[in-house]
Amino acid sequence: MDSAHDILETIEMIEENRLDIRTVTMGISLLDCADPDPAVACKKIYERIVRCAGSLVSTAAGIETELGIPIINKRIAVTPISLVAAASHTENYTCFAQALDRAASAVGVDFIGGFSALVQKSRTTADRRLIASLPEALASTELVCSSVNIGSSKAGINMSAVTQMGEIIREVAARTGGMGCAKLVVFCNAVGDNPFMAGGFHGVEEGDCCVNVGVSGPGVVKRALDKVPDASFGQMAETIKKAAFKITRMGQLVGTMAAQRLDVPFGIVDLSLAPTAAIGDSVAEILQTMGVEHVGGHGTTAALALLNDAVKKGGLMACSHVGGLSGSFIPVSEDAAMVDAVRNGSLSLDKLEAMTAICSVGLDMIAIPGDTPASTIAAMIADEAAIGMMNNKTTAVRVIPAPGSVVGDEIDFGGLLGSAPVMAVNPSDAERLTRRGGRLPAPVHSFRA
Repeated sequence: MDSAHDILETIEMIEENRLDIRTVTMGISLLDCADPDPAVACKKIYERIVRCAGSLVSTAAGIETELGIPIINKRIAVTPISLVAAASHTENYTCFAQALDRAASAVGVDFIGGFSALVQKSRTTADRRLIASLPEALASTELVCSSVNIGSSKAGINMSAVTQMGEIIREVAARTGGMGCAKLVVFCNAVGDNPFMAGGFHGVEEGDCCVNVGVSGPGVVKRALDKVPDASFGQMAETIKKAAFKITRMGQLVGTMAAQRLDVPFGIVDLSLAPTAAIGDSVAEILQTMGVEHVGGHGTTAALALLNDAVKKGGLMACSHVGGLSGSFIPVSEDAAMVDAVRNGSLSLDKLEAMTAICSVGLDMIAIPGDTPASTIAAMIADEAAIGMMNNKTTAVRVIPAPGSVVGDEIDFGGLLGSAPVMAVNPSDAERLTRRGGRLPAPVHSFRA
């Protein structure tokens, strides 16, 4: 730090504004763990993870104590398992999920991501097997997170996979009481260096091992805006950029220290304003501070556009290696002010969809009625994927059709996942559309080099 003022400011950001390192995530390649015998492959996977990440939790704890900066989660992301399991002679990939779960438990991390498949253009036999294994895998593990990438701006949208994922989400909900769906994300334009769960995995373009850091500080940004109540839009953007700069610098420091002590390369800092259910740790409250009376009202999308852009600009000035999803997350159940907006009727699924054209991800942690048809869920995924494909951005769907729930019921997900009222979905029948199958073609700008 350059001065006593900087030190005091950082202490205030941590103690009063809920600034924290949301996650230190180790990415581990499992490509050379493939084996025709699934038992041998699972043994290799377990041993590789324990060897690489055995000291991850203790290292993060040491940095936390040394710097006085809370590090909330320690996580692992691995190579998409459909790529690793493809060589094994087995129809059911649940054993791979269970091996990941055992390894995560052994090293003491909060979650492990990468029980995943990349099917944006087509599905291999291994992809089909992994997707079919999702309900049993998520029902029989505690720490495993899963994702399926069903589209990209380059390949278009695999509508056959979209239709299947609507059915899989329903089945996961039935097998897990809905809670398993909180660990399952369907992406368009997924990135391989995302440190956040449930969508994190270690991309094939990555090396053997690295450390990525996810930083969050909605409270810091809100407090900064509180100090300039009459600022113009340009002044608000500058204020947010300065706050994002400081947050990202802290993330780079923690990431660099962790990488050095673990003797692995430092990957990226993901500066994502990720809310929690705690009061004062809300993206929605930032938007309200900017002048939106209730999130979901007219002007919400414009305010979110300013916020997301300023966060990215501030982060890029602070660190040469900003990556992941960097921007603003809008997970409904994890943001207390957003939950209030749903309850008072100002925030609907339709408005959330519009906001996802701007924010970092998509329809996230949304409880929907338990009897929502699989075709409707598939259509929601298709809509989000279309936004991502056309705008060359990451979008995603993580919805929870809690069995037996109806509009207005409250679903408690526990911990950082918070709770949320069940939201109404459009009753229009999407069966005829989603059952067409095939691939929705990529847009014309996909031809750009």
